[in-house]
Amino acid sequence: MSRVELSSPTPFPAPAEPLAGRRFRKPKGLLWWCAQILSWLVLFLALAWLLAAIGIPRFAGAQAYTVLTGSMQHRYPPGTLVVVKTIDPKDLAIGDVVTYQLESGKPEVVTHRIVGLSATTDGQLRFITQGDANNAPDAKSVRPVQIRGKLWYAIPLAGYLNSSISGGAHIWLLWIVVGLLLGYAAYMLLSAYLGRKRKVTP
Repeated sequence: MSRVELSSPTPFPAPAEPLAGRRFRKPKGLLWWCAQILSWLVLFLALAWLLAAIGIPRFAGAQAYTVLTGSMQHRYPPGTLVVVKTIDPKDLAIGDVVTYQLESGKPEVVTHRIVGLSATTDGQLRFITQGDANNAPDAKSVRPVQIRGKLWYAIPLAGYLNSSISGGAHIWLLWIVVGLLLGYAAYMLLSAYLGRKRKVTP
């Protein structure tokens, strides 16, 4: 009688885990994406405003002022933030927009356009200024010592916020927004990395 050896049974692969037993990451909806885009936009706008109103003027040696009246209404309405850079008064010309002290040494300033030049009997330079929305030049001429600077750039409506924040708080606010932006960016990058690492959680 021939002898027959039984071969060991071929193992079958374990049945795959049913789909019902798995937990898939829930796809993010439209509302989530809108919230992310909006939060990024708000942070970037806040950072851009702080840089334009505080950072750039501070590092460039410029000054920021808020337009409070309608004398420059057509181009710089009330609430506009104007940033001016110091300049040698001798380099100013007709047509330049300048910010100057109403009285030398006093804090009150106004931003108007130079519409003429004159000189005193002893040869001292004087500037004739006028608001773009005014019908006549200003009553008093401006001495060079009163000039705070020439207009560099302007940001509509940003002056209201600038006026509501005290001087010392500007720098703190700048650093806080920068920190929030960097922290949020790190959070988003970490979330994206972890999401790719485990698309499906068992």
